[in-house]
Amino acid sequence: MSKKKILIFDDDTAILEVVTIIFEENGYDVKISETSHDILEKVADYQPDVILMDNWIPKIGGVEATKLLKSSEEFKHIPVIYVTANNDIVALAAEAQADDYVSKPFNLEDLEDMVAKHMKEQV
Repeated sequence: MSKKKILIFDDDTAILEVVTIIFEENGYDVKISETSHDILEKVADYQPDVILMDNWIPKIGGVEATKLLKSSEEFKHIPVIYVTANNDIVALAAEAQADDYVSKPFNLEDLEDMVAKHMKEQV
């Protein structure tokens, strides 16, 4: 069985490092991006099972990047978990058409559970 794949869009390198280590230790294949303007190309190349999306990401931002993805017939089925340190995370996640959200700073276990939940729904 091939590894489940997670694509993470975040410009915080410390978060990227920690989250990558945690998910790789849990048996996932992880790819990261510090920008989101080329989300469709990155998703097409990598074919992730789940996407973690930061709101404050350079170029077009998390909301616009997620909307681009969700407006694509080819990729709209891929779950996007919105991850941000914003008081309006519920509204932002809804506006972006994200499938779920986790607030920063997040509990790693909560993030792992959220990803696992969406991975199961992919089967």
